[in-house]
Amino acid sequence: MSLSDVAQGESLFALAPLVILFPILGLLINMSVGRRLGERFVGALASLAVAAAFGVAVLQFVGLQGQLEGATIHVADWITVGDLAIPWGLKIDTLSVTMMLMVTGVSTLIHVYAIGYMHTDVRLQGEPARFTRFFVYFNLFVAAMMVLVTANNYGMMFVGWEGVGLCSYLLIGFWFEKGKDGIGNAVAGKKAFVVNRIGDFGFMLAIFLVYTAFGTLQFDEVFRKAEVAGPALQGVITAITLFLLLGAAGKSAQLPLFVWLPDAMAGPTPVSALIHAATMVTAGIYMIARNSVLFALAPFSANTVAVVGAVTALFAATIAVAQFDIKKVLAYSTISQLGYMIAAVGMGAYVAGMFHLLTNAFFKALLFLSAGSVIQGIEHGHHHVAGHAGGGHAQEFDPQDMRNMGGLRSRMKVTFGVYLVATLAISGIPPLAGFFSKDEILTDAMHAHFGLYLLLALAGFLTAFYMFRQVWMVFGGEPRSEAAAHARENPPVMTIPLIALAVLAILGGGLNLPGVHTLTEWLGHTLEHVHTTPFELSISGISTVVAVLAIGIAWRLYGRRATGSEASEPLRRLLGPVFVGMEHKWWVDELYDFLIVRPYRGLGNLLVLGEGEAEAGNEIWERWVHRGLIGGGYRLFSQFLANAVDLKIIDDLANNLGRSLQALSANLRRTQTGYVRNYAFVVFAGAVVILAYMILQYR
Repeated sequence: MSLSDVAQGESLFALAPLVILFPILGLLINMSVGRRLGERFVGALASLAVAAAFGVAVLQFVGLQGQLEGATIHVADWITVGDLAIPWGLKIDTLSVTMMLMVTGVSTLIHVYAIGYMHTDVRLQGEPARFTRFFVYFNLFVAAMMVLVTANNYGMMFVGWEGVGLCSYLLIGFWFEKGKDGIGNAVAGKKAFVVNRIGDFGFMLAIFLVYTAFGTLQFDEVFRKAEVAGPALQGVITAITLFLLLGAAGKSAQLPLFVWLPDAMAGPTPVSALIHAATMVTAGIYMIARNSVLFALAPFSANTVAVVGAVTALFAATIAVAQFDIKKVLAYSTISQLGYMIAAVGMGAYVAGMFHLLTNAFFKALLFLSAGSVIQGIEHGHHHVAGHAGGGHAQEFDPQDMRNMGGLRSRMKVTFGVYLVATLAISGIPPLAGFFSKDEILTDAMHAHFGLYLLLALAGFLTAFYMFRQVWMVFGGEPRSEAAAHARENPPVMTIPLIALAVLAILGGGLNLPGVHTLTEWLGHTLEHVHTTPFELSISGISTVVAVLAIGIAWRLYGRRATGSEASEPLRRLLGPVFVGMEHKWWVDELYDFLIVRPYRGLGNLLVLGEGEAEAGNEIWERWVHRGLIGGGYRLFSQFLANAVDLKIIDDLANNLGRSLQALSANLRRTQTGYVRNYAFVVFAGAVVILAYMILQYR
């Protein structure tokens, strides 16, 4: 490596803050003048801001070619309290730059797609003025994720961590007045926010323990001290990593904190793509990979991570099998794929986990955006039918229910083509991207523990089955509704990003080809304990056969069956109560409601200070407990604070201090006579005193 290469790398690294600044500038300009300049300006500016951030990420990649160890860019001092010093610094290394490239690249395509999608969606929802607000939130989401992945310390990472949580809340509840009972979407946003706070609490506890144990929050310093301490701090490191797992379970939707992600479908479809593919849910995997040194020193935590991921992968896959909402199927599919990644990093296969994170970003973004294309195509068909019915076509219609679809292969050819590519990729069919990344995880699992391999292999079988079940229900056969019969393809602003993502889903396996291992070598410069996973034809062959078998079963059940509107669900007949359990998501939400939500609400209702009419059965409780014990006690305590503490102590203290200062100032005022002779005498007397003191000192 020459000195010129190092100098070039350092000059490019200095541009790194722009990866955060560009999206922030985009949202600030749109907030200021976006509405006046129109939708085209808003969408173009938001997309260009993220595209510019992608350009900066590319420059960081180029800079690393000459300085693979990376660098830390100090932006500003942030928090300095005693011995605690948390700077605002950006860590540029192969791991962070990989995330920067993926997040900004995929997000740019999602932003472009969202221009066309939201142009229609805001009009279907009757709120065209919200177009600008949507792209402001969108840019903020990318900026927060950039803060997270470029952080060089836990404090800065937590800022980005909370930022993506806030943005998810804003975007999931974007149509907050819509949904069930007029509040369904708002409730979904609140659910995501509350569940993520549980995980965030775990992350905060991990940060507190890190500072207590190591006296710093800088990643490099923490990892260096942890390796030096070794077994002496293994208990503390185990606690830290378990709390980090809790944080990752919240952000990356793992058991038991996965329940928010399916409800996140309440947001517009581009939001689903951004959350599920490029930003929020990948944060947990990145965080564990960034802390690989700590997890290597805590084998119990690492094994727990692997088990949680594998169990989640299979559990979510079983639920996806029985869903009818096109986006809910993909939501549970996301949870399952995240389980693969969590299992991989838990096994120490960090490259395999990151590899699947990248390929999943390609085909999962493609699946969600294609699903959005389907939904808008169906909605166009529904409005066409309603228009020809003269406004009398007012019955309830769900454009996301796959039972209302069918026959779209001929009416939406581009969407069908890219959807098929994404489905083949996620199913693990060679030579698409998902085949290479998923099989690498399965190979690591086979070597780590056969039980993990079995769980992940079963999840892979179900993935291929429910994805092709979806393909047959949405695109196969004949239309099962008038809306499907009149659906139409969407404009190029939506289909071109789909084609670009389809190309990435086809070629993405080249990032870590067997025998080349480009990603392995690349991440090896940052991650310790990186190992090369050999390509094993037997494992890959078995997984491919299993996937093809699942596709064949799906075709047998859904590709050849009757496609009329009265056709029943074949799995319901075959599986009976098992299908009902999967359809109802194994009643996990109901269990949470019974164990946590209802007791919490009950306690709140019990303690509420009711002032209204009490029912006959609650009159004693209302009068003696609420009004007497709680209300009366509160009033007595407040009166004590007001009279005894506030008036007698605080006010008297302030008043006495004021009177003392007045008396002192009155006495000092007497020395100000206005006569020059008096002031001259004081100066002379002072000089005499000083002279006498000096004589006595040096006598």
